[in-house]
Amino acid sequence: MIKIYAMFWPIAYFKKIKSIAASKSITPKSLIIIDLNKTLRYLKYMAKIINFTPRGYQASILETCKEKNTLVCLPTGTGKTKVAILLAIERLNKFPDSKVIVCSPTKPLTNQIKEEFRECTDLDPLFINALTGLISPEERVTIWKRSSVIVATPQTLENDLEKKRISFTDVSLLCIDECHRSKMRFANTGVAKFYFEQSRQPRLLALTASPGSTKEGLQEVCDNLQIEAVEIRTEEDEDMQEHIQEKKIDFVKVELPPELKKLRDVGKNFYLNKVKTLKSFGLTKPTSIVNKRDLLMMQGLLQQKIRQGNRSGYVGVSLVAQAIKVGYVVELLETQTVHAVKLYLDKVSKETSKAAKNITNAKEMINFKEKIDALDEQKVLHPKLTKLKEIVLEEINNDVECKLIVFANFRNTVDEIVSLLKSEDIDARKFVGQADKETSGLKQKEQIELLNEFKDSMFNVLVASSVGEEGLDIPEVSAVIFYEPVASELRRTQRSGRTGRTKPGKVVYLVTKDTRDEAYHWVSQKKQNKMKEMLYKIQEKQTKL
Repeated sequence: MIKIYAMFWPIAYFKKIKSIAASKSITPKSLIIIDLNKTLRYLKYMAKIINFTPRGYQASILETCKEKNTLVCLPTGTGKTKVAILLAIERLNKFPDSKVIVCSPTKPLTNQIKEEFRECTDLDPLFINALTGLISPEERVTIWKRSSVIVATPQTLENDLEKKRISFTDVSLLCIDECHRSKMRFANTGVAKFYFEQSRQPRLLALTASPGSTKEGLQEVCDNLQIEAVEIRTEEDEDMQEHIQEKKIDFVKVELPPELKKLRDVGKNFYLNKVKTLKSFGLTKPTSIVNKRDLLMMQGLLQQKIRQGNRSGYVGVSLVAQAIKVGYVVELLETQTVHAVKLYLDKVSKETSKAAKNITNAKEMINFKEKIDALDEQKVLHPKLTKLKEIVLEEINNDVECKLIVFANFRNTVDEIVSLLKSEDIDARKFVGQADKETSGLKQKEQIELLNEFKDSMFNVLVASSVGEEGLDIPEVSAVIFYEPVASELRRTQRSGRTGRTKPGKVVYLVTKDTRDEAYHWVSQKKQNKMKEMLYKIQEKQTKL
């Protein structure tokens, strides 16, 4: 019995392959694994792109990617995966006995990319597959052997490579999606290391909407992935203009009411008193500009003193812990909700550490907590909640079929927003990660089901934590609302990229005046501009070479 082995099986040539098998006295089974080299000789077949026409910038970027390991930075929703598909077909045709691997951060996203490859190429779907930890190791090996395109989570790939279940020897393209994760000992980094050690025809494509704003962070990603070229496009680039939809940006500012301002001042004074006391322990930075990072650095120095036998360091460590905790209380009061402050203070009151007890027993903080409890009992809303309700009602009144995403950093805030909107007969659903020790969550299956219902317009408003920022197939929405600005340019880019893809959209930032909200907004804006400037300089430099 002769066996023919191949990597992909074009549907259009199914009958012809069966005829070839019959002519050579081969008995077809339920799935014949055919050698691609032989198949190509028989059929003179070249894999093709179908169902989409490459945009000008995608074709231009492809030319660089063919020759060099390339980092591609494109706005969310402008076709990064299409670039991967174009390059994948080019590599499979150039090395017809090879495989293409796409490394993607989450299970839902691996399935999304797998389906996009199936839709946009004429490769047989049987040979385009996803590998995740939900599949047994034995079955993963079988799938690996029969596939020409594999989309997998990095942890799954790294595990199988370490256990020597698979090899990258015949992989001609490794695509790292969300490549900004390729730092330190992240699985992406380990997978790339295996790839360059094993592959006979290595080519790497790295994709992201934002690789980071620091030169050091960007260089780390480039070093780990052996990047040789950078291709960046933004909404301002000429070849992107016709493909970019109008995106209206609204900054909606609110002001804390007098009762919340008074409580904030109490918290700030307590915080500043603890920071001032730390001066005697070696803190040199002016009190008014000390931030959490400074306090954590101070904590490390004090712990070092304790290890050296200086017992006075214990007092300093406790002061740092108190400052951090109360600083967090102030931040919650300024940027989140009254109920969030109550929940956190309740948690602190149950802790047994010296820092927690000092906060709980301090006269000013006892009074602070009593007033917060009273405000929470009266259902006093943070002004951002009130404004959010107005904005959502206005959007739905203007278009009953609109889809909105509200992003909030904390799960408790997500719950409050959902409850508030439902009280106005707005069908809002929460979208969070899996359960943790303190809060309930959604399993990935439940996340996918919820997103499918959102796509099918079964409800208007998705209220999401950071889990909605990347790695999931969230559909086009009419507007994205930031309950609070974020300091990360990556998170800002990914959140706002959920709208304005195929039709005009809107991004709304809710900002509490004279608070960290304003600081976080400008920090992320500055980082975003700095990131673009860095990438453009790298791109310009390589063009001159």
